[in-house]
Amino acid sequence: MSEFENDLDTRTGTADTAAPAEGATPRVTVVIPTRNEALNLPYVAERMPPVDEIVVVDGSSVDNTIDVARRLWPEAVIVQQTRGGKGNALACGFAAATGDIIVMIDADGSTDPAEIPMFVNALVEGADLAKGSRFSLGGGSDDITVLRRLGNKALNGLVNRLFDTDFADLCYGYNAFWRRHRPVIDLPDVDATEAQWGDGFEVETVINVRMARAGVVIREVGSHESRRIHGRSNLNAFSDGLRVLRTIDRERRSRRAGQRSSRRQGATAVTDQARSAR
Repeated sequence: MSEFENDLDTRTGTADTAAPAEGATPRVTVVIPTRNEALNLPYVAERMPPVDEIVVVDGSSVDNTIDVARRLWPEAVIVQQTRGGKGNALACGFAAATGDIIVMIDADGSTDPAEIPMFVNALVEGADLAKGSRFSLGGGSDDITVLRRLGNKALNGLVNRLFDTDFADLCYGYNAFWRRHRPVIDLPDVDATEAQWGDGFEVETVINVRMARAGVVIREVGSHESRRIHGRSNLNAFSDGLRVLRTIDRERRSRRAGQRSSRRQGATAVTDQARSAR
């Protein structure tokens, strides 16, 4: 195992896949969750740069989303999500992805696929997670309301205090990461039949916080959020905000439990060494 892979295992646990060979161009997979997005996908396809793989995850669309996706991207991998919610859709897409880099974008036209090279460059230059930001580095939004902006700012500040991060934009779903870090994110099992925590819009917070807890290199990338082109958003500022808050609390308690376990293991190791020295 290379020094890089050893370091990866130390920081993040078992690698999901090896890093691309030095000097090799990483393969890029774009994961697109969809649900009744037939009218929006042509815009997404028009703005899409050349990538190696597109995974379209459909959430039981009742329009012709799948037909449109196949016409726009004949080689795309089409996946039916196993439960409801954006988090489950992303987990299904991540499981199907084969590229070295996974980029997650929305299907409604709010995230611009033309920005994908900026995210990929951030990873190639050394980041483990390239995190989109509407509030720094030239980013912006045509869609966010005053209430959502204030809520995001409050939740963002809470995460920065609890997890010693420096995020400017916690609740934005435009991210890219090396596929080898999937075990760090540890989203719910796609084969589970019952609804799981992490299946909903809280998934962005889960990804960001778990990556931060793992100590990987996170770089924010300025991104401009547009308005949804067609249809209505499923976002709800109040209920989704509460789910994010609960997610932060769950991750905080999980971190504390892990710290206590590490201290107990350390104490046990010291005790064992002392006994051996007698």
